[in-house]
Amino acid sequence: MREPVELRRKRILAVVHARGAVKVSALASELDVSAVTLRRDVEELARTGMLRRGHGVVRPAGDVGPPQSVPAARNGEPAGDGAAIALVVPERHSYLYETLHGARTALEEAGARIALHIAPQAAGAERPQVERALAAGVRGLLIAPRWRAVAGEEADYGWLAEVGVPTVLMERRPRPGSALHALDSVCSDHWYGIHLAVDHLISLGHRRLVLAARNDSPTARSIRAAFAEIAAARPEVEDWAVVLSSPNAGPGEPGTQEAVPDLPALVRERGMTGAVMHGDEDALMLVQRLTESGIRVPRDCSVVAYDDVVAALGSTALTAVAPPRAEIGRAAAELLLHRLDRPAGTTGPVRRVELLPALAVRGSTTVSRHPEC
Repeated sequence: MREPVELRRKRILAVVHARGAVKVSALASELDVSAVTLRRDVEELARTGMLRRGHGVVRPAGDVGPPQSVPAARNGEPAGDGAAIALVVPERHSYLYETLHGARTALEEAGARIALHIAPQAAGAERPQVERALAAGVRGLLIAPRWRAVAGEEADYGWLAEVGVPTVLMERRPRPGSALHALDSVCSDHWYGIHLAVDHLISLGHRRLVLAARNDSPTARSIRAAFAEIAAARPEVEDWAVVLSSPNAGPGEPGTQEAVPDLPALVRERGMTGAVMHGDEDALMLVQRLTESGIRVPRDCSVVAYDDVVAALGSTALTAVAPPRAEIGRAAAELLLHRLDRPAGTTGPVRRVELLPALAVRGSTTVSRHPEC
């Protein structure tokens, strides 16, 4: 017979009041209750003021721990076990918002408090947000900087390496050998994502390929580099090109704005029959431009989008590479929680995690009508 909820919660309170402070994992094991059920009970007991919860620890409501173990609060932000974990993401970035939701879910399941900071669309916007979070006493940081340009990215390396709290980068991989090379990070394997797209098009008989891509984020730059490497290495590919996908998709540095070619003209002039387009919104608009110019998708040109945020919503649902956005956030949060759980004074090895994208095949790709091209 299932134990009544009220009885189970009374047992939880009895153990917590007897011990003073108990790890949630140990409490679940001792009471023979699933971790999910116990966290739900702890959340409700904390909400009603019957106990206090921090990262992985439950305390009696009136227990604040030994005075020496609780740092002073700063700017009104609770410290110690109750201190928050900061999440810093750029504004108006639907891709990274899904990563944010994955991180939030993992943190909430662990009973961690979250302080969300949205960085405006301006160079260096993340630093003031991080400084504000640190001043409020956060104990850990999850961050996905926008990093529109390489120069802006490297300008952030120095201060971000010195934040002083455990930090994990989400969907970002700093330059090898940089000050952030040894920082924990969780990222999609974008090389593999482009491999999926190119291999899919080649399997359908496409031999002339174009990548219409952004160039205003680390993801975009990784995608461009991967496409050039893969297309050049595949003997089946007879011709390939990389072009900017839209006028506002460049790196934003003076003197580096790429020209945006007429994609329909390029497709016609070079006989391109397969295209990879990053990201989804640009892909949907480019498909519309192709259609308006008389190039039918997928009959004349097969299209693979890269992101899969809204690719399935077009009048022709787009085949798309889908990086594991939510899973990136969840893995980053779990990595940070793991580091925060380590005994004081220990660090452990730095972890660089890569998760593989998947390919969702829809109506925008088909067998090439010009296999001889």
